[in-house]
Amino acid sequence: MRRFIILALALAGLWLLLSGYFDKPLLLIFGAASSIFAAWLAWRAGMLDGETLADVLPGIFGYMLWITGEVGKANIMVIRQALAVEPKLSPKMFTVANPPRTDLGKVIFGNSITLTPGTVTITLGRENILVHALTEELADEEGIARMGARVARIERGARS
Repeated sequence: MRRFIILALALAGLWLLLSGYFDKPLLLIFGAASSIFAAWLAWRAGMLDGETLADVLPGIFGYMLWITGEVGKANIMVIRQALAVEPKLSPKMFTVANPPRTDLGKVIFGNSITLTPGTVTITLGRENILVHALTEELADEEGIARMGARVARIERGARS
C-alpha cells in the first residue's frame, strides 16, 4: 500500500508540475483521478512488488547532479571529435563490473552509461556490462567503474 500511495503522489505531482493547472478545480480533479487510476493499473499489473525509484530516493538527486556534469564533459569530448578535421575515432568494446545488487540499480547504471554521449550499453548482465565507446578517451573503464560504485552507494544508502 505504501508503494501505491508513493506512486500516486509522485504521478499527481508530476502531472501538476507539467500541466501548470493550479486554479482550475475540474482539471485538478481529473489529474488526481488519472494519477490514482495509473497507480491502480500499476498495482494490478504487479509492478509495485519489486524495487521502485522510491527505494533510492534519498541519494538519487545528488547522483542526478553528478551524472549531469559527466554528460556535459562527455558532450564536449564528442563535439571535439565531430568538429575535428581528422577525427580520431577508435571504437572499442569492453566489459565493466556491474556492482549494483538490485535490478533497479543495474538498470540505473546501464542507462547512465548509455545516457553519456559516446558510450552505449550493449548487454546488461548480472555481473558485467558490455559497453561500446566511440573513442579511446571515452572508453574510460575506471570512470565507468566509479559510476557503478556511485549507483551501488545509492542502493546501500536507501537500505540504511
